[in-house]
Amino acid sequence: MDLEKVRQAAERVARSEGLEIADVEWKVGKQRFLRVYIDRLPQQAEAATAADSHGGNGSDSGTEEVTASNPYPKISHRDCERVSQQLSVILDVEDLIPGPAGYVLEVSSPGMDRALKKPAEYERFRGRLAKIVTSELVENGKFFEGRLAGVTDGKVRVELQGKQARMVEIPLEAIRKANLVVEF
Repeated sequence: MDLEKVRQAAERVARSEGLEIADVEWKVGKQRFLRVYIDRLPQQAEAATAADSHGGNGSDSGTEEVTASNPYPKISHRDCERVSQQLSVILDVEDLIPGPAGYVLEVSSPGMDRALKKPAEYERFRGRLAKIVTSELVENGKFFEGRLAGVTDGKVRVELQGKQARMVEIPLEAIRKANLVVEF
């Protein structure tokens, strides 16, 4: 299966709904799963929220108000449903999932502990707490937890807490896994 073609189809659908694709995963086990994670950019969410509060269709009860204190807009069940319905048709018509019949398509939000995959996401979530695991030693460590401070010259800047707070720069190519940490 060409996951890049599936991603492109998903991105077409997401754009038509004013959304973006955060990630696409293909997993084969007892069943075949295609997972598509959708997201709403903060500026798009503000417009959607304004439309809902000023006489929009109002049917999207899952849309949460976006304020300056909440730049992380939520994806509604309805968003997932719309993308799933449209993407399912495209996948079937364009025959993008080859092999034996049957697979499960899941469309959801990336979640509160979302994976960070793109350099732009490290900028977007600047100030948020994140866990980063590297594939090689960086400043004598492979596991980091701290506040994101953006990306400079291909390196993610993270402010580590502890006895002595310090800034560490982690090369993007050295990052094996990165996730936001849920804070309450």
